[in-house]
Amino acid sequence: MKKMLFIYNPNSGMGLIKPKLSDVIDIFVKGGYEVTVYPTQRYHDAMHKARTYTEHYDIVVCSGGDGTLDEVVTGMLQRKDRAPIGYVPAGTTNDFASSLHISKDLLEAADTVVNGSPFACDVGKFNNDYFAYIAAFGLFTDVSYETKQSMKNILGHLAYLLEGTKRLFNIPSYQIRVTHDDEVIEDEFMYGMVTNSRSVGGFKGIIGKNVIFDDGEFEVTLIKTPKNPMELNELLGAIVMRQINPERMYSFKTKKIRFESVEEIPWTLDGEFGGVHDEVVVRNLKQALQIMVKDEKVRELSGEEEDQEEE
Repeated sequence: MKKMLFIYNPNSGMGLIKPKLSDVIDIFVKGGYEVTVYPTQRYHDAMHKARTYTEHYDIVVCSGGDGTLDEVVTGMLQRKDRAPIGYVPAGTTNDFASSLHISKDLLEAADTVVNGSPFACDVGKFNNDYFAYIAAFGLFTDVSYETKQSMKNILGHLAYLLEGTKRLFNIPSYQIRVTHDDEVIEDEFMYGMVTNSRSVGGFKGIIGKNVIFDDGEFEVTLIKTPKNPMELNELLGAIVMRQINPERMYSFKTKKIRFESVEEIPWTLDGEFGGVHDEVVVRNLKQALQIMVKDEKVRELSGEEEDQEEE
């Protein structure tokens, strides 16, 4: 019998996993797995468990929000013997799951874990840390980890929006030197993100179309600090319309990028606090993570369908 380690966060979302827990485990067992269940007890517990388990598991499955997934991915990448990861999203936003077409329905997601296919997607290395789909700084980036869990549970997306609107009256600005490929950019930025996702903060299409998850490149979006209310309105309009405004933003793809600033800047990795840094190097680890997705979505996620359409 195949063996599974199932790590879940009982406090994610509105405790969505709790009433469905036995049904989810039943799907795993019917799929041919002997399941070891581990409910997380504290911050970074999922990362510690994923990094330090000593038994042989054919798959490690996690359930919770993007933060729980980030912890399991980080723990797994620190191992020599890496197992495929399954994800049953039970958080408030679930950006990465949405991008990979993993269902918000817990039982359907559990079915994908046992009956789907492993997809080798890119992950990010952030100095000596890791992230699954986004590293970001600036406006709004502290919303997810500063919004109280109880507020997230009750209000869902509205909690992020309410918390985020407070920051419009206190826009940060960072003087940063950005180096990628053969280009150097020096400017003042209020926001920046390095992503491998089609959804950020629950909003799709902000990064642009044709995001490929296993191409070895990240999508980078850097937003300049507006100098007056008119520029701010232009920026907000572009974001709402999901368009890149080249006068207010930089947008490009890269395998490696360096950020250097005079002051230390707080970063977020997959919605969790990533520390404060005055120098950051982000590298794309191509196809370093095996994650279970629906069979019919593998070609789309790798861009094969788009390549055939172009031909």
